[in-house]
Amino acid sequence: MQTRTLGRSGLQVSAVGMGCMGLSHAFGPPTSRDEAIRVIWDAYDIGYRFFDTAEAYTGTNPDGSTSYNEELVGEALRPVRDEVVIATKCGVTITDRGLVADSRPATVRRSVDQSLARLGLDHIDLYYQHRQDPDTPVEEVAGVMGELIAEGKIGAWGLSEVGEDVVRRADATCPVTAVQNRYSMMARHYEPLFPVLEELDIALVAFSPFANGLLTGRYGKGEHYDPATDYRSRMPQFTDEGIDQNADLLALIATTAQEKSATPGQIALAWMLCKKPWIVPIPGTRKTDRLRENADAAEILLTGEEVAALDDALDHVAMSAVFGGSRLQGSGGGR
Repeated sequence: MQTRTLGRSGLQVSAVGMGCMGLSHAFGPPTSRDEAIRVIWDAYDIGYRFFDTAEAYTGTNPDGSTSYNEELVGEALRPVRDEVVIATKCGVTITDRGLVADSRPATVRRSVDQSLARLGLDHIDLYYQHRQDPDTPVEEVAGVMGELIAEGKIGAWGLSEVGEDVVRRADATCPVTAVQNRYSMMARHYEPLFPVLEELDIALVAFSPFANGLLTGRYGKGEHYDPATDYRSRMPQFTDEGIDQNADLLALIATTAQEKSATPGQIALAWMLCKKPWIVPIPGTRKTDRLRENADAAEILLTGEEVAALDDALDHVAMSAVFGGSRLQGSGGGR
């Protein structure tokens, strides 16, 4: 697969990365350990060299035990450690009340040590603050990240779900390598940030590039998602009404796919890959054939005119609301 560089860090990654969250979190019961590791091995064999996880990505196995996504990623990739870039995140706990953010320096230090232990690694290539903690200034987070880089525990750091003010403040304290924001044909609200990322030489790692799967065109009415284990049960784009509202959007993508002898999912990825050379999408899947399909999207060429035409169409086509994340609460540990 083609490679891209993550900002000033010089980290070389595959043009499409693998989001590993869904193997054990948010999209149904966790995949079995053996199956999850096999899928990650398959991704490596296909050409993936960028793998994304987080301390918060957990699931409950049928026997009641906890499945830690970081453990799966670390075990699978340890034999090829020097050939891949592994990213993980800190600062968020998932509770019944929503997301609780805690990025106090002491918490970040404790989290990085716990992640290193679960991954079985001596350093983390890219370490994100998963969400902003309203009770901890980002300058404090940047400061501790700089210390962790100097100590060799992490190679670079990034932010997730942030805008210009936070990016500039963080980068002024310790240079930021990547911003991981929600970005897809249905979620374009971070595009005004692009000039800032370009100016500061910061990569955009795009999560949920398929709007949680909808843009692949493989979902219809009448689907059932277990509310206990599957976030799609509360995503507006997957309701029967949402499917109807998105009919024209999906038809637009399908028409472009037919013109390019591609799948709708490949067009959703190619659209952003061809927009900027510093965008790296990280779609998730549990299936090897989808891994191959997503990787092949990096070979699809959309001209600047074709991307602009799609942008214009997206500005005008009807679409439903799209899931934008769970409710966030602060740690209560600030001033």
